[in-house]
Amino acid sequence: MTTPLRYDRRTIVLHWITAALVLALWLLGQTIDWFPRGAPQVGARSLHITLGATLAVVLALRLRWRLAAASAKLPPAGAGWLDRLAPRAHQLLYALLLAAVLLGLANAWERGDSIFGLFRIPSFDAADKALRHTIEDWHALAANVLLGLAGLHAAAGLLHHYVFKDDVLRRMLGRR
Repeated sequence: MTTPLRYDRRTIVLHWITAALVLALWLLGQTIDWFPRGAPQVGARSLHITLGATLAVVLALRLRWRLAAASAKLPPAGAGWLDRLAPRAHQLLYALLLAAVLLGLANAWERGDSIFGLFRIPSFDAADKALRHTIEDWHALAANVLLGLAGLHAAAGLLHHYVFKDDVLRRMLGRR
């Protein structure tokens, strides 16, 4: 049996949806406080929470697919130290995604956020401001570290494409 030269369609689609959600969530998370208080800020926070819940579903699908599908695990493009580092970087990306999502869910639960004014997430302990700030800070830290590592991940893909001239980036773009 021959080894595939590119990732399967599901892996590619889930990868790029994850990338788009992470970027959109980070940008929205950085700008929520810029929205005027009231309905505009509730809408921005609601969108952030809804996209975060979507990321949780996509992450669960990705993990399930990655554990089940052999086509999601291609051999390294080469034999260098970057190829030995890549699996650890992917594991760290998954761990940071999971941490950011779980901390985001904990944040929404602790705050008791309204979702588009349609319903309210019950608050775990609205009076505990210290816990709320701690969860917010950890969520922000996980998101910032995730975005930094994702940026390095993207830079590594570009390095492979333009400097090493191998097929690493083409594999994730669905091209040979």
